[in-house]
Amino acid sequence: MNVAEIGLGLQSDKRPGDYARLARRAERHGFDVLSVFGDLMYQPPIFPLLEMAAATERVRLGAACLNPYSLAPYEVAGQVAALDLASNGRAYLGLARGTWLGAVGIAQPRPLAALADATEVVYRLLGGDAEGYEGEVFRLEPGTRLRYAVHRPRPPLLLGTWGPRGAALAGRIADEIKVGGSANPAMVPVIRERVRAGAEKAGRDPGDVGIVLGAVTVVATEGAAARARARTEVAMYLAVVAELDPTVDIPADLLARVKELVDAGQHRAAGGLIPDDLLDLFAFSGTPEQVAAQAQALIDAGVRRVEFGTPHGLDDDRGVELLGAAVLPMLDRSGGAGSGGLGSREDEPERHCELSLKP
Repeated sequence: MNVAEIGLGLQSDKRPGDYARLARRAERHGFDVLSVFGDLMYQPPIFPLLEMAAATERVRLGAACLNPYSLAPYEVAGQVAALDLASNGRAYLGLARGTWLGAVGIAQPRPLAALADATEVVYRLLGGDAEGYEGEVFRLEPGTRLRYAVHRPRPPLLLGTWGPRGAALAGRIADEIKVGGSANPAMVPVIRERVRAGAEKAGRDPGDVGIVLGAVTVVATEGAAARARARTEVAMYLAVVAELDPTVDIPADLLARVKELVDAGQHRAAGGLIPDDLLDLFAFSGTPEQVAAQAQALIDAGVRRVEFGTPHGLDDDRGVELLGAAVLPMLDRSGGAGSGGLGSREDEPERHCELSLKP
């Protein structure tokens, strides 16, 4: 029977040594995957990932995600090769279009072609293919090859995307698709069908592409405090991802007000506008029992992996400890459609949520 994985997503904002300590704790508690976010103006993910690789023996590791606009594909290949070597073959390749790059003057034209070409370039370089490649966005001159040995020619590919065309691309070329910023079980059948469209055109089994959902996580024995912190943390992401979820109707005035307050730097006030039902679709928060129930709903819906994102708790260490010691033991990881994430559940109705502005 397939078993869903549980991952931990870390923001790259910590001091040297913090990543190793958290990684050892996560591995000891049974987490399967450790991801580091590639968010704008935070530390490059390769620094914490290499530190965590040296501190662990089992967990898979990767950036979720790198983008081919701010980091050229040959540099992506080099970073993945370094991580795979340092971890003895535990790296994955995470790619996404990227967000907020306009703030540093980087345009993002033709994102699907850029992601497809970047993937091709990375794997040709890692595989030692020197025949050259002429893509729509990126290219390799014949004879271009890496000048060092790599551990594996093809670490598994995770694409971060929400949209139909991005999901179809994942269906054609990826091992996993990550829907970042969502804890909504209703998104699983939506993503499954979007992936299926691309996989079947490529002659692939849609079940070979695992669905990963991850979001801001705050767990604490004081559930109210955890949910208050989660509201503040999720506000800036809500402004980006809320409109990408077709199963949710959010009043335009609510979303506009949240965006306005986030733009003004008033994240706590913005979070205070987020009602409970909306919070639960875009964050894991509350007591260990509440967070476990949210994760279980995703497992039952058929995800391959649930990823608990930063800040994890009222502080990192306590959050990771509670997730590992209290939340993970409550989960039945064999639920739903299984860890393949794309099993047949066509008879499941799509949930449609209507949310209103609440005090």
